[in-house]
Amino acid sequence: MEISMALRDVKGGTEIDIMVTPNAKVPLIGDVDEWRRRLVVKVRAVPSEGRANQAVCELFEKALSSEVEIVHGSTNRHKTLRVPLNKEIVLQRLEVAREEC
Repeated sequence: MEISMALRDVKGGTEIDIMVTPNAKVPLIGDVDEWRRRLVVKVRAVPSEGRANQAVCELFEKALSSEVEIVHGSTNRHKTLRVPLNKEIVLQRLEVAREEC
């Protein structure tokens, strides 16, 4: 499924719907879950004291070369991130990052 299904244009940037799996062996930005329409993300960090959230932000900041903010779901596996970039740039950078994984 297209990555664009998990992206949404908003005022001042783009929101990305993700589903996080903490305690993963390998951190990665995966495919879109077609039922949830969320990008599957895996991080090594444990979901304790914000460590997994921090790892998610760092993973996306590196992939997008931009600041990332969790705007919904800070205590849930289903999260929404906001980046101050337009949807086309986010889509392009995510595709490149996924190829490198």
